[in-house]
Amino acid sequence: MGPSLSTPETSLLSTLSTPLKIGPLTLRNKFMMSSLTRDRCYPTNVPTELMVEYYRQRAKGGVGLIVSEGMLIERQGTEWPHAPGIWSDEHIHAWKKITEAVHQEGAHMYAQLWHVGRVRHSDAPEQIASGEPVYAPSPIAAKFGKFRFLPGEPPCSTPLEIQDPMNFVDLYRQAAINAKKAGFDGVEINASNGYLIHTFLDHTSNHRTDEYGGSIRNRSRFGLEVLEVVSEVFGANRVGVKLSPCSGRNDMGMSLKDTLDTYTYFITEADKLELAYMVLIRHIPLLSAIIDGKERGTPHDVISSYKHLFKNSLFFLNGDYSPIEAADVIASGRAHGVFFGRPFISNPDLPKRVEKHIPLNMNVDMLTLYGPKDGIIVDVEALSKGYTDYSEAVVAEEGDDD
Repeated sequence: MGPSLSTPETSLLSTLSTPLKIGPLTLRNKFMMSSLTRDRCYPTNVPTELMVEYYRQRAKGGVGLIVSEGMLIERQGTEWPHAPGIWSDEHIHAWKKITEAVHQEGAHMYAQLWHVGRVRHSDAPEQIASGEPVYAPSPIAAKFGKFRFLPGEPPCSTPLEIQDPMNFVDLYRQAAINAKKAGFDGVEINASNGYLIHTFLDHTSNHRTDEYGGSIRNRSRFGLEVLEVVSEVFGANRVGVKLSPCSGRNDMGMSLKDTLDTYTYFITEADKLELAYMVLIRHIPLLSAIIDGKERGTPHDVISSYKHLFKNSLFFLNGDYSPIEAADVIASGRAHGVFFGRPFISNPDLPKRVEKHIPLNMNVDMLTLYGPKDGIIVDVEALSKGYTDYSEAVVAEEGDDD
C-alpha cells in the first residue's frame, strides 16, 4: 500500500486529474510530458519499433499530452549520435506509427522541432553524412562538455555564420508540414538551452550586424519568424514554444537586465500570435554551467518576471517540478500547467501512480539515459534498458491502492 496522504494534499493533487483545454484540444488531465531526448534511433536517425512501445507505454499510463523528444529538422552531428529526424518521408512514416499508438491510448502528442545550431561537431558521423558545415548565427564556438562518442572527446566545432537565416526558417516550415503528415496534434518549437533559436536571442552568441543581430527586436526576429511559419502550417493555437531565460546550458546567459529586456520583448511579441502555449524552464542546477570558473546563466524567478505578459497564450512551466509542487502552482493561478520530465522516464504510469498515491520510482540509471554509454552500441537489446523496461514494476504495483 502506498503512504496515506493528508486531505489537503489529496485535494491539491486532484488538480492534476482535471481536464485542460489547449487550443482546440481538450486533454483528459493536466499531466503533460515534456520533451526528453532518449537517443534510441539506432542505427540511423529514424524512429524504431522500440520507440513506438516507449511512447505507447506513457500514453497508456494516462498522460494527457506528450511532447516528443527533439526532432531534428535537418541532419546534424549532435551531442547525441542517435537522435531522431523529421526531414524525410521515412521519418514521417516512422513517426506516424508513434502518433497512432499514442492516440489509440487516448493521449495527444506534439512534435518538438529542434535545430541544435552550434552544438555540433564537424567530425560527427551525421554531420559528415549531411555534407554541410556547422552553422550558427555567428562564428562563436560554444564552451561546454565534450562529444564523448568521438575520439579524444572534442568540444563543439567553431561554426560558420549563417548567411541567410530564411533558409533555416524554411527548414522549420517543412518540418512542421512533415509533422502534420505524421499525425501530430501540434508542434513545440525548441528555443531553449543554447540551441539555434536561443543563440539568435542571446547577444553573447549573436554578434551579427544585419537585421538579425544587435537590437532586441533584431535578435528576436528569427524566433518570431519561425513561430509565424509553423503557425501557418498548424494554426497558431496548435503551436507552443519552449524558452529557458535562466539557463546557462551550452554556454548561454546574459546579464539580468539584458535577459529580462530580451525575453519581455520576445514573449510579448510571441503572445500576439495567440499561440497554444509558451513553456518557461525555471532556474535549476541541472541547467547551470560553470565555464572558465564562472557560472553561466541568469538565475531569476520566471513566474514574477514573465507571467503578467501572457494575454493570449497559456503559461506553462518546466524544471524538476514534483507533482505536489506542480499542483500547487496551478491551483494558486501562478501557471496554467506544468510539464513533467524525468518522472516520466521511470514512471510510464505517472498519472495513475499520483492518483492512486503509489510512490514514484525515481531510480533513473543516468548511464542509460541517452542509450548505452557514450553512444557505443555493443548489444541492440541494451537499448531497452532504462527505456522500456520500467513497465514490469508498474504492473506489479497496479493493484496497490489506498
